[in-house]
Amino acid sequence: MLEVRALESRYGRIPALKGIDLGIAAGELVALVGANGAGKTTLLRTLSGVHPAAAGCVLFEGEDLTAAPPERRVALGMVQVPEGRQVFGPLSVEDNLRLGAYRRGRGESAATLARVYAQFPALAERRRHAAGTLSGGQQQMLALGRALMARPRLLLLDEPSMGLAPKLVQEIFACVAALRAADVAIFLVDQNARAALAIADRGYVLETGRIALQGTGRALLADEGVRAAYLGL
Repeated sequence: MLEVRALESRYGRIPALKGIDLGIAAGELVALVGANGAGKTTLLRTLSGVHPAAAGCVLFEGEDLTAAPPERRVALGMVQVPEGRQVFGPLSVEDNLRLGAYRRGRGESAATLARVYAQFPALAERRRHAAGTLSGGQQQMLALGRALMARPRLLLLDEPSMGLAPKLVQEIFACVAALRAADVAIFLVDQNARAALAIADRGYVLETGRIALQGTGRALLADEGVRAAYLGL
């Protein structure tokens, strides 16, 4: 579904991504782990078109999207859930969700909204409340739900467990696993490397803008270097 070839990205003259090669198949959950500053968020932002690529290419189902604007990628089914949730605090929960479906017809978005509420009952209960009044876990559910309103085929998840209590982290990762079971391909970035790799089909380790290691989620969990560097073992 997604193929990335020799992808590079910069901030001014400073290289952030250095020749990234990776791929994600339809329905696959792939995790990306690495230290702070390794370039994980930059990679997701470059894939979604928010940050420009300096070289290389991004292919989505064979179509070259390297220079395509973000809205083109969303229309094709590549949708990002940003780090920090970035919900619209003054707007209601339902208005936040409807913004995720801005490219879709009213009837289609209504059906999708019903499915999102079924998946996240807490959002249904607070649909008229301002998004800024939700707890951190509820805001993360709202960010996920808003992305699902766009009917993604590939979901780019940036740090969904950030700042959440352990019980809520478990709930969020359970939601992510359920999405994969529903045949949504997922590219997951999270500082909780153990939890991310535990549910991943495959994983990549990013170090200073380069892919240093790749393998199945289980193999990376068992790798001594990964365990020492990212799992605290």
